[in-house]
Amino acid sequence: MMKKKVFILFLGLFLCCVASHAQDDLKSELHKRAEAIDAKKNVASARSMYIHAFNDYYNRGLIQKGVECAVKATSLYYNDHFWKEAFDLLRRADEIINGSQLSKADKAESHYMVTKERLQMYMKLRKPDSAKDQLNIMDSQVSQSGSDALKNDLLYNRAIYYYTFGMNAQGNAVFQEMAAKLTASKEYDKVDEVYKTLIANGRKSGNANMVAQSYSNYIAWKDSASALKHADEIAALKKQITDNESVIAEQDSSLTTRQVIIVSLCVLAAILAGILVIGGIVLMRFIMLTRKQQKTIRLANENNALKAKFISNISAQLEPTLQKLDNRQPEVKALLDFSNHIQTLSELENNPEEVALEDTQIASFCEGLMDQIRSKVKNGVNLVVNAPKMSASINREYVSHILLHLLNNAAIYTPADGKITLEFKKRGQHSHQFLVTDNGVGIPEEKREDVFKPFLEIRDLTKGDGLGLPICKQMALKMKGDLEIDPQYVKGTRFVLDLHA
Repeated sequence: MMKKKVFILFLGLFLCCVASHAQDDLKSELHKRAEAIDAKKNVASARSMYIHAFNDYYNRGLIQKGVECAVKATSLYYNDHFWKEAFDLLRRADEIINGSQLSKADKAESHYMVTKERLQMYMKLRKPDSAKDQLNIMDSQVSQSGSDALKNDLLYNRAIYYYTFGMNAQGNAVFQEMAAKLTASKEYDKVDEVYKTLIANGRKSGNANMVAQSYSNYIAWKDSASALKHADEIAALKKQITDNESVIAEQDSSLTTRQVIIVSLCVLAAILAGILVIGGIVLMRFIMLTRKQQKTIRLANENNALKAKFISNISAQLEPTLQKLDNRQPEVKALLDFSNHIQTLSELENNPEEVALEDTQIASFCEGLMDQIRSKVKNGVNLVVNAPKMSASINREYVSHILLHLLNNAAIYTPADGKITLEFKKRGQHSHQFLVTDNGVGIPEEKREDVFKPFLEIRDLTKGDGLGLPICKQMALKMKGDLEIDPQYVKGTRFVLDLHA
């Protein structure tokens, strides 16, 4: 009786421990609410909810799950160019891990998640030395954790680092090492998934070099993997034949039994031959299709380059003739402007040189730009400049062109007694923003992506050629920044010019 009570007591304690552990593995309500928010439409709310979930996990002592939420919130910070806030949140996560009761291996694994996110930020900021430091830290953390999964993940991130900064040979070597490990263990599907993930990440980040290198390596591996798979299938079938022969030797030696087994082996051999023939045909078709696709891509790239050069040449050849016409006529002036815009857009897209920066007093610079549109606005329009008295390194020519274009558009579409605002905000040590806001009719949501794309529709050139914003977008990209429409602002239109010194 006593033994039975003791058994029941231990059973109860065991079930309580299991239940407690299962609850720890469940996501909290705040975590679920954060994941339910569409970060593309409401990034601020999603970020805030992940931070709440992080704090909640920390208060409950669930450090590793808290770190997952902190890392997610960090990515939502720096995707919005809030670099300082992102680095501060990761620093706090590291401090919490250090002060926790986790084991040494679990601490190393949690620190690895934080350092990996910091690596992503430095790669986005194009800082190879800082990114390399994070890789070295991750290497130490992997050693402390003893996790094979983290070892493979480190190889994957090391390859991305090399491809991101144009070190293709090193990237190929690291990625081939990872592919070789998985191939040796016959995990072909995992290798295939890793290559596809790398290609998708390259496309998502706009890293053409990474996509090209990954695709080339993927094709080479695919060819070798197909051969390995067929070799494995042949080996398996040969083994099956050997096993069948052993079974035959152990079976009854009667003629009928032997005949049945011989027929079976003949059928199996025929199936094997059929599989080999079909496999060979499929492999040859895949190789031919791949080569054809590579040739098509190469021809398409060459054609695009020739088209751009041809359009630029046409524009340059037309300009002397147009200059002889009466530019007081709206049609002639529109053609001249269109020709100049095409040349400008072509030069921006094909000129690889970096733009020069100069130290500029922001307050007086912004006031000067606003003064240039005072005579163009409607009655009662309030012009507001909100810029601190500080200096920043910018390219005055490109920034002036972009902001004047945006301010002139705002002057056209802002009604009488409306408001136009030009703001400057410092977002980090080397990043800042110019914002142009009006309370006009606004741009429909379905057209916001298209306003930055040239030649989407046939237009009456006397009413504008639609190349102004595409030119501004290219100028922003040349300065290693970007020009976008703020989707959260709905009382008119707000353009955001992001710049990184």
